[in-house]
Amino acid sequence: MRRFDYKEKPKTLLIPEIVALIGNIREMKGKQDLFVEADADILSSLLEVAKIQSTESSNRIEGIYTSDTRLKKLVVQQAKPRNRSEQEIAGYRDVLSTIHENYDYIPVEPNVILQLHRDLYSFSGIGFGGNYKSTDNVIAEIHSDGTESVRFKPVSAFETKQAIEDLCQAFNQAVVKGEYDPLILISMFVLDFLCIHSFNDGNGRMSRLLTLLLLYKSGYIVGKYVSIEMLIEQTKDTYYEALQSSSADWHEEKNDYEFFTRYLLGVIQKAYLEFKDRVEHLKYRKLTKAERVESIINKSLVPISKSEILEFAPDISKITVERALKNLQDENKIKKLGQGKSTKYIKK
Repeated sequence: MRRFDYKEKPKTLLIPEIVALIGNIREMKGKQDLFVEADADILSSLLEVAKIQSTESSNRIEGIYTSDTRLKKLVVQQAKPRNRSEQEIAGYRDVLSTIHENYDYIPVEPNVILQLHRDLYSFSGIGFGGNYKSTDNVIAEIHSDGTESVRFKPVSAFETKQAIEDLCQAFNQAVVKGEYDPLILISMFVLDFLCIHSFNDGNGRMSRLLTLLLLYKSGYIVGKYVSIEMLIEQTKDTYYEALQSSSADWHEEKNDYEFFTRYLLGVIQKAYLEFKDRVEHLKYRKLTKAERVESIINKSLVPISKSEILEFAPDISKITVERALKNLQDENKIKKLGQGKSTKYIKK
């Protein structure tokens, strides 16, 4: 049975690059706390957009889709799920809301993990929701020619229950002891959880939900306002590379957590940088909405898409953004690049 060393192993992660990332994130967390206290009304619009993006991205990573219109209606509970994909999207929405609203009262315990997994499948009626895997599973890689190869062999079904219990115990003891920064312990926990691969289905989505839960419990609540799941989806190839590198020799307890830790901390840092940019932009709401669209484009060093503009200004409607873009083009202030979904804009 694999042992979870959260006493000595974290020392190996105290390297300059990781320590610097933690320092940057801590500093930005302090500014985040000031924003949350002073600008609650501004943050409410970011919160709603992040919920939609998180639900969409975490499911899309696993190949679960629906239309943009249906997604928004499902997230705000203005529609009931019509099919299996929408049932799983609705389940993710509910678990995400539970974590957002109650993270202070949710302990990191095996029974809680099982309950969250049960709720993830509460709309689908699937029997394995809330139960550990019933058969051994493997993490396979699908090649371009359609063939598959085993990338990682997780813990057996028989050992899974004990593995999750040991993992939670090791993590909680390390948190209480307080010897290491929670960001290091969280990165290790998520990697170990993925390597255990506890369930027949939903392991990836559960890992991202647990990432948010652990971050929130440690005071890093940026994921409420900027979707960490979306940032993971945008760097999906790097995510899988880091996971593969850090899971090598995992069963022999010789794996190196550094690759995955650097990746996850990089995502968290990126989330804080985007949070800062979006909050600062929303502070300038005295400008007209058209002026704010122009300001977003002017400040961007690279071409920016309509969807990216909407992310920066979630309180501006899609129609208003489209009208502003047309007027700016007519006034010869911006340049349009590409066509269709790949269309972007940049200052002339």
